[in-house]
Amino acid sequence: MQGDAHVDVGTAIVLGVVQGITEFLPVSSDGHLAVASWMFGAVSMPLSMVVLLHVGTLIATLWVFRADVRTLVAGALRGLRAPRPWLASLEGREAAAIVVASVPTAAVGLALRDSVEAWSHIPWVVGLCLLGTALAVGSTRWSGQRASSEDAVLSLRNAAIIGLAQGLAVLPGLSRSGSTIACAMLLGSTAPAAFRFSFLASLPAVTGAVLLELRHPGDVLETLGAGALLGAVVSFVVGLGALLTLERLVSRGRFWAFSAYLVPLALGLMAWDLAR
Repeated sequence: MQGDAHVDVGTAIVLGVVQGITEFLPVSSDGHLAVASWMFGAVSMPLSMVVLLHVGTLIATLWVFRADVRTLVAGALRGLRAPRPWLASLEGREAAAIVVASVPTAAVGLALRDSVEAWSHIPWVVGLCLLGTALAVGSTRWSGQRASSEDAVLSLRNAAIIGLAQGLAVLPGLSRSGSTIACAMLLGSTAPAAFRFSFLASLPAVTGAVLLELRHPGDVLETLGAGALLGAVVSFVVGLGALLTLERLVSRGRFWAFSAYLVPLALGLMAWDLAR
């Protein structure tokens, strides 16, 4: 698979499965897509393939949280007529927290964007970031026992900190869901509240990232074909199942268990890079 070639159907299906699982589970989609691309002998994936895979998982997120999104959008429209009462309401506070979280996410993401592209081709860097994800996810085994607030993520200060964690997750191997859920729980949020806010806060960031790449529609059209589109469909279907599975694991206090997979993967990747 070359950077400017069409993606064959078999590769697109594999990458769609990888994206669908790893975009939501706290194991880093970018890290695993990098590993998958190395396995296929690719220097890098076509830009259009990356964009389409993320479109598939973005639609899965919107589907799972469609009721919350409708409520937030309807509340925001009402807030245009009466902003003060809306900002004082639960819906208004949640919308404000999502906006505040999006600011450091965008700032950090844009600042690191060019460097991340180079780092994603270095296996030991990806491994080191995966190890960071393992530490974040593992911390929830203890933070989850003392978390008691459904309201903690609505603090603007906490929202900004979570947004910073989300921005740093552009690093290849640093999971967005792992970083944000762990961060929210360390700040005192219950696991279900951390899960919900993590994915609602991801919508502006992921949508913005997709639209940013779509500034160059010619690059995307280069590899739009049956294979690439099938990859997007597969990432949606698999991602939907992964997101619902993650919700159950988080609510049962099993989020930390992903560290048992991440630690050997990270160490193995770093050892492989040093040995080759």
